[in-house]
Amino acid sequence: MKLKELTNEEFQTFTDNYTLSSVFQTPEYAMVMNKQNYDTFYLGMVDDNGSIVAASLILVELLGKFQYAYAPRGYLLDYQNEELVREFTKQVKKFLGAKNIMAIKICPMITRSIAYHDGKEKIVVDSYEKTYEMLKKMQYYHLGYNHFFEAFKPRFEAVIDLDTNISQMFQKVKKEFRTKIRMSDRNGVRIYRGNFENLSFFYQMTKNKYKRNQQYFQEVLDQYGKRNMVDLYFALLDTKQFLVNAQKELQRQSIENNKITEIIFKNQGKASNRLIARKIVEDNKLAERKKELVYATNLLNRHPEGILLACAMIVKQKEEAYLLMDGYDSQYKRLNAKHLLIWKLMEKYANDGYKTFNLGGIANPANSGTYQGLDEFRLGFGAAAKEYIGDLEYITNRPLYMMYRNMAPFRSKKKS
Repeated sequence: MKLKELTNEEFQTFTDNYTLSSVFQTPEYAMVMNKQNYDTFYLGMVDDNGSIVAASLILVELLGKFQYAYAPRGYLLDYQNEELVREFTKQVKKFLGAKNIMAIKICPMITRSIAYHDGKEKIVVDSYEKTYEMLKKMQYYHLGYNHFFEAFKPRFEAVIDLDTNISQMFQKVKKEFRTKIRMSDRNGVRIYRGNFENLSFFYQMTKNKYKRNQQYFQEVLDQYGKRNMVDLYFALLDTKQFLVNAQKELQRQSIENNKITEIIFKNQGKASNRLIARKIVEDNKLAERKKELVYATNLLNRHPEGILLACAMIVKQKEEAYLLMDGYDSQYKRLNAKHLLIWKLMEKYANDGYKTFNLGGIANPANSGTYQGLDEFRLGFGAAAKEYIGDLEYITNRPLYMMYRNMAPFRSKKKS
């Protein structure tokens, strides 16, 4: 077997037909990152019959005068085939070392565990330890089991199984979320497919969440859009419908208040504490409904055309829909537009025949810390927490690597 640089067409054909796949191991992602100051190329292992048996997109970053490589989501190869992994590693080292690239970092899709139902049911992958030890013996340095987002790509992802009927899928969504989804729908939140004209709004809504410039967003739409691999969706509040629903809710609550008031009137002097307590509760609800009506009226007056509340960018690769970026307007958080948006996307991609909907990175569910809200939101849709091996570093040119490491104190001093 021999290693060679692949053309764009060769790599695309391989990724389109190989079992293992990722939206980050595609020609489209290569073109996106090329505009983010990374050099990019593809490497492939070819057998004696001329068939490609392993491949990878390689990103190269310039760190001062040193070059460092990345294989986003790892090499596309069978990690159970030790001989193939060893040979691919050996030849990648030789190839990159000759190009004066000091090391490569990979974050492969080697699953360590899958946790279902808020971590109460956890499956540990039997073959994991064997694969982990194999890579260590090949001198891949494991950078640790991080809990948060220190890795090149998230070590944990929230993945929803779409291979079931819609009713069953909805029942797996947290009860609290199901209530919010129904309420958001009643209040007039509607989901629409976006286009390039909406990109500026999308960027403004998400720029504080993702450390990317607007060109990155543009390139994602441009590159993945060439093969219809990207969708842009928005949640928009129909302010007229919101007002109509507020009026209905006020009317319904007024009827309930009148009923309890009539009961108390008929039992003057004999009304129980329980009945009076119920009256107080209903009065408070009525006050809230009146406030909601005023709020809805003001929104309609200020935004008769509606209000954009949330957005999502999804990249599609084979049988998976991947939530690449999303955001929402926090001043309208109470309308739960993002809950409805995610659910409607789950419905859409399930009906389109996709098997999984990947909601992207989460923190370790067992140690979420400041990311607890993110974890609870993404896992609340019935997603499983998939845990990967994490980052592995492999030195490809030791003299350059040691030189870079030895210069670390000088780089820190210069920064300070």
